[in-house]
Parts: sequence; structure tokens; C-alpha cells
Amino acid sequence: MFTLKKLAASAAIAALSASMLAPAAQAQAPTGGSADYGIQVASDMPARVVTIDAKTRSVNVEDGETIKFNVNGKSFVWHFDTYPDTFSIKLSRIAPAGIDSKDVTVYIDGNPLYLG
Repeated sequence: MFTLKKLAASAAIAALSASMLAPAAQAQAPTGGSADYGIQVASDMPARVVTIDAKTRSVNVEDGETIKFNVNGKSFVWHFDTYPDTFSIKLSRIAPAGIDSKDVTVYIDGNPLYLG
């Protein structure tokens, strides 16, 4: 049987363990960088290809979707993974250096699989 001393020691160890694990369980807040919107991925990963030309002003995507953007002969692939309150961004925020896409807005629709 547990003595009061052993019970107190066990409780102290449990409390210490829980307090050490608590920070790891918290979600990271938005940083303002491109990582808030997803990640750039390998060029062989796209699910959909979108060509941006001089007349393109906007693109619609779904959160969780992977898109290959072709912009003036250059391309990059982006997997969208945004915070729930992100509805649009400028493509220039996620485009690599050297890809001119400053006038294009990406509208991000929520993915029903991500909703609780």
C-alpha cells in the first residue's frame, strides 16, 4: 500500500511531468511569414496546375490543396495549409524570389475535412 509519503512523491512527479509536456501541446501562433499559409513542395507533387498570365487577377484554392503555379515561364508548387481565419493572400507572399505575381490574389476556401 501507498504511504502518504509515497503518494505525495508520486503526485509531485506526475505534476512535474505534466508541466514539462504542457508547452509542447500548444498550437503555434501565426508568425506573419509564408509558413502561415502552407509550404513550398517538390515540383512532382501538384494536384492541380494554375497558369497565371497578365490578365489573371485572382485564383481560388481550397485549404489542403496542392497547386503548381506557372507564372511567366517559371513555376513553383505550394501546399496550402492555413489558419481558419485566412481567406485570401497575395500570391507574391508565397511565390519564390524572381517570380512576379504581385497583382494576383489567392482566395482560400475552407476544407470541410478540416472543420470540427
